[in-house]
Amino acid sequence: MAQSRNTTRGTTTKGKSARPQTTRSQSKSAQRNKSYSRPVSQSALKPHKRHHFFGTLTLLLAMTALIGTAARALPSDIQAWPFIPIVVSATPWFTLLALLALLLAMPLRRPLAALIAVAALGLNVYWQYPFFFPTNSLSQDAQNAVAAAEAHTADAYARVMTFNVYKGQADAQSIVNLVRDQRVEVLALQETTDDFVKQLNEAGIEHYLPYAHVSSSDGVYGNGLWSAAPLKDVVDDEVNSSASFMPSGTVDMGGNQIRFVSVHTTAPVTGYWGQWKRSLDELGLMRSHTDARYIFMGDFNATYDHTPFREFLGNRFVDAAHQSGHGFTFSWPTNRSYLPTFAGIDHVVLDTGMTAGQCQIAKIAGSDHAALLATISVG
Repeated sequence: MAQSRNTTRGTTTKGKSARPQTTRSQSKSAQRNKSYSRPVSQSALKPHKRHHFFGTLTLLLAMTALIGTAARALPSDIQAWPFIPIVVSATPWFTLLALLALLLAMPLRRPLAALIAVAALGLNVYWQYPFFFPTNSLSQDAQNAVAAAEAHTADAYARVMTFNVYKGQADAQSIVNLVRDQRVEVLALQETTDDFVKQLNEAGIEHYLPYAHVSSSDGVYGNGLWSAAPLKDVVDDEVNSSASFMPSGTVDMGGNQIRFVSVHTTAPVTGYWGQWKRSLDELGLMRSHTDARYIFMGDFNATYDHTPFREFLGNRFVDAAHQSGHGFTFSWPTNRSYLPTFAGIDHVVLDTGMTAGQCQIAKIAGSDHAALLATISVG
């Protein structure tokens, strides 16, 4: 009997290890992880760095504006520390710095910088706005009186002028021309020299202001007064100042006896910070001199923002520019191309019961100051 064979075909596996199968989703995830592990290019970091840089700069500008503005409120003793008087003299200009910081802070989304900038702006606006809003208006009679063809010395109104002639280097003829055109009745000059006074006389000052008194503490540079009306009871130094002789004289203005003083205090420069404050404090003692009505005109080497100057004013004297509301009267420096005329250190200061208006500055060649003019009513 024949036997049948069952033959089974088997499959043979070669000797290679089997690879695990990868799903499509796992492949995509691996690609994403691989992309995340790549280093960030420098070009991608640049916008972030720029944003951080401008944000930091904005904060610094805002803080500088606030600190510079707040320095105005420092006590007078601290304001006499080195270089602080220079910072305070630029107080109104910190408004621009604060405004710039605010404009940068908004698009950069820097709320802290914006808040600081707003605080600086608010302080400065509060302190400076009186320069643009008159507290007392000059009467129409006063304005008409000084607009006449010639100065009239018998009334209670006068156009006055003060000017630092910068060690006698200012142009004398320009001064006389300005006195003529503005019908100035009382003129105060600082840093005169004998040579300069001679030039002033040659230019014809005596034709308009025939009465004069000049005094000097060092025999080189002096301060003086020129007047259309007689100067009575003249003295070389009304203030007994350690800075310079400050001459004075009394002028009859419509029956009012007004004592004019030509002022020049010590400049706040290295080595003289304390002396600067002392010379302003000496002026402050004049508040107790109640036997006369005063008008101080000159180079005070201080702005309205300096605490020692405001202490000199006290509750008796008034700064003409601040009262008149005609804006800032920046008068220094005028001879430096790299600096704007940024500080109002020349003043006309009035006694109680007087009014000022029509304040303006006028540049004259040869000096580092501008002349300051004002119309005053003493009645």
